[in-house]
Amino acid sequence: MEETVGKTIPIAIEDEIKESYLNYAMSVIVSRALPDVRDGLKPVHRRILYGMSEMGLRYDRPPKKCARIVGDVLGKFHPHGDASVYDALVRLAQDFSMRYPVVNGQGNFGSIDGDPPAAMRYTESRLQRVAEEMVRDIKKETVDFGPNYDDSMDEPLVLPAAFPYMLANGASGIAVGMATNIPPHNLNEICKGIAAYIENPEITIDELMQYIKGPDFPTGGIIFGRRGIKKACKTGKGKIVVRARFVLEQMKNGRERIIVTELPYAVNKANLLIRIAELTRDRKIDGISDLRDESDRNGMRMVIELKKGAIPKIILNQLFTHTALQQNFNVNNLALVKGRPQVLTLKDAVVYFVEHREEVVTRRTRYDLRRAEEREHILIGLKIALDNIDEVIQIIKSSRNVDTARENLMKAFELSEKQAQAILDMRLQKLTSLETQKIIDELNEVRAQIAYFKDLLSDPKKILNVVKEETLEIAEKFGDDRRTEILIDEVEEINIEDLIKKEDMVVLTTNRGMIKRVPVSAYKNQGRGGKGSMSANLRDEDFIENLFIASTHDYILFITSEGKAYWLKVHEIPEGSRHARGTNIRALLQISADEEITAVVSITDFEQKGYLFMGTSRGVVKKVKISDFSNARTRGIRAINLDSGDRLISAQLTGGDNDLVMVSKHGMALRFHEEAVRAMGRASRGVQGIKLQKEDELAGVLCVHSEEKMMLLSEYGYGKRIDYDNFNPHGRATRGQIAYKISEKTGEVVGVSSLREEDEIVCITSQGNTIKIRSTDVSVMGKAAFGVRIVNITPPDVVIGMARVVKEDEEEKEPETEKE
Repeated sequence: MEETVGKTIPIAIEDEIKESYLNYAMSVIVSRALPDVRDGLKPVHRRILYGMSEMGLRYDRPPKKCARIVGDVLGKFHPHGDASVYDALVRLAQDFSMRYPVVNGQGNFGSIDGDPPAAMRYTESRLQRVAEEMVRDIKKETVDFGPNYDDSMDEPLVLPAAFPYMLANGASGIAVGMATNIPPHNLNEICKGIAAYIENPEITIDELMQYIKGPDFPTGGIIFGRRGIKKACKTGKGKIVVRARFVLEQMKNGRERIIVTELPYAVNKANLLIRIAELTRDRKIDGISDLRDESDRNGMRMVIELKKGAIPKIILNQLFTHTALQQNFNVNNLALVKGRPQVLTLKDAVVYFVEHREEVVTRRTRYDLRRAEEREHILIGLKIALDNIDEVIQIIKSSRNVDTARENLMKAFELSEKQAQAILDMRLQKLTSLETQKIIDELNEVRAQIAYFKDLLSDPKKILNVVKEETLEIAEKFGDDRRTEILIDEVEEINIEDLIKKEDMVVLTTNRGMIKRVPVSAYKNQGRGGKGSMSANLRDEDFIENLFIASTHDYILFITSEGKAYWLKVHEIPEGSRHARGTNIRALLQISADEEITAVVSITDFEQKGYLFMGTSRGVVKKVKISDFSNARTRGIRAINLDSGDRLISAQLTGGDNDLVMVSKHGMALRFHEEAVRAMGRASRGVQGIKLQKEDELAGVLCVHSEEKMMLLSEYGYGKRIDYDNFNPHGRATRGQIAYKISEKTGEVVGVSSLREEDEIVCITSQGNTIKIRSTDVSVMGKAAFGVRIVNITPPDVVIGMARVVKEDEEEKEPETEKE
């Protein structure tokens, strides 16, 4: 025998892959992921509903095991995994997934917490009443059938779908290169919209939206604004903002709690609770004291208890920003129209549904007409037989067999074969006068039906009227109230600052990189010479290095020892009590391991005019426009190029026309006009500001204001105020004049500040003690004086800095003193 050798056809691999992938993509698009615009179903759902209908699982019949249903659908129509069929079946039964569930499931069908359903061998199901509207009249040749996967039987290519499934239940699916996300809507609104379109085919989308107001999710929730809905209705794509429904409750202890009763569509409640707990743990959301799920069979109830003093609006806005309590539903109305994917407007969806129903009703009417005419034909034969009954009986009796009798009847009365057979099949009881009358009545009834069907088919408008009536009947049977509330107001970009009270905060940073903010009101006024109060419980020999006072709405610009600038909003810095350690600054800013914060500046707005004036320990100064730092944020940008071994000491905001005073640790002060230092780019080094002696370093830089005085504080707690008039302007890069006579008793100058009469200052020591005193409690003295004792220091503690508390004139009040 000769061996047959197959012919090898060489094909480029890229062509083969291209063709194979295209075939796969088209298969997914057309036969898996996208719904048909007519019945709104994907193939798997269509097969499940048809399979259950064929099994006789009506709403009023006992349910059957889901395993049996899955096996039936799998074996007859859907040759894929049993899990995929069961998952689809389960979803059709979930009242939190489907606005109008079409399967009635008995047993565990999963939960909104993401719990899986029980195995299919345990659960049972049957069709819901509404599902029967999907398969109604399917036996009346209303839809086309095609062969199933193995050509052993036929399956419907689309369902008759009297129920507007696609708009009512929505759809979501990911195909290849495209995806669909159609939201569910309210049935009453859809049916009114369909009726309005049938009455006026020229109806605009805006007019249609007066009936179909927007999505209506099974889980309720609140939609903010109509802009996204309008865009989705007019273009088929749009973003809809959905927010959870909640109420605020006052608890007995005076605290408040947020009760969430409805979630945005498709949000997993258990995952949401975990997310809120994580944000609370990581201090991203501060103010939540307890979190629990009190949901039961009566409905959803998520309880979020707030700490005392927490502002609910702020907590809510943080939850809306960081969790799924607010979500965007991105509408993409993509469906198969005549086998091709198409993005649909709201009117398109209505038009194609009505077209489908018009075809179904027309085909059903034709079928009913044909059946009625066939029945009329039989009844005419029976009537002829009854009118001539004696002759009919004689013909039958004289015939040898049934075939002869049939032929003889056909000849005698000019009957068709079907009519003759019907006469032969007639039972003797039909000969009674009552039965005879019934045949005559039925004939008249059938003729009336035929006239009605013919009249219906003669005018497309009458068919459309039937579609309209049947659609409104569906609404009457299954319609319900809207669950999702639509608010006219657009949800604004959440600006937490609008809800944050303007309040002065003490911002503290420590040597070990901890940061916190404490309200200024937390510090009590004390007399001069007091010991101060604890400002932080510090560990591992940590000590407070920087202290700054700013409003919650201000920006804090951090400039590091490496000469880089970073900024945060003050309210973004976690608030702590006076005794709290604070948060590691590296959790807030992306600072490298070898960087330390050396200067902190408060900025109201980066658009403001002015400059950042910086001074380094070696007396180098530099002036940079404030606007140059707007994009620093948490990643940081270069502020100054430092010489090796140099570090940044001080930074001040200037208006461009200020006098500046540079003060050294040895008590030297140099006053000069800022025009002596030109503005530079961020990456430059700067110029010499004050000429320092070998062991001297810069203590700080101050802006001169006529209504203010210079405050100097030494490391052992002595200090004084001094008039700026004591210092004459000198040239840049000179030594300046004596401002403070340092000694072993006073130590070096560690704090410099500019104060008004009504100001207060906060002084801080290396061991974390603080004292707040009035400006007027510090004497005004001459240049050579070392001043008065301000802080009572116990060695080895030293003063490390101070900052002033600026009071608004309109907010001036008598200081409240706290009892010890």
